[in-house]
Amino acid sequence: MRWSACCCVVNERKSVEPLFPQPTNGIASGRGKKLKKPKPWKNVEPITRSQLKRMRDEFWDTAPHYGGQKEIWDALRAAAEADLSLAQAIVDSAGVIVTTDDLSTCYDERGAKYDLPKYVLSEPTNIVKDR
Repeated sequence: MRWSACCCVVNERKSVEPLFPQPTNGIASGRGKKLKKPKPWKNVEPITRSQLKRMRDEFWDTAPHYGGQKEIWDALRAAAEADLSLAQAIVDSAGVIVTTDDLSTCYDERGAKYDLPKYVLSEPTNIVKDR
């Protein structure tokens, strides 16, 4: 087996296999895991909603500069800010391959990896009111 220049694997028989084969776990889209609500998490220090919003905005503003396609980053942001059923529809229609059920690790159809921090996916358990 050897890697080709695209996102496929070429085996000894010279047939091409997709790098991300379609799973057989019953997911209708066949593109990855079904999304679930992210696990609760606690920030190192309590933060306010406005601090969380600033952190999220900074992440989304800088994320496309580290690789991947802007359209996929936009779809991931829309999915992260939506309810679960809409988020699932967004990632499915954008061709995003979800490898963790909380959306924290995804790939596009070209094989680019997208890592999302927990603070863009849910609120911490120790969020405090703005002063």
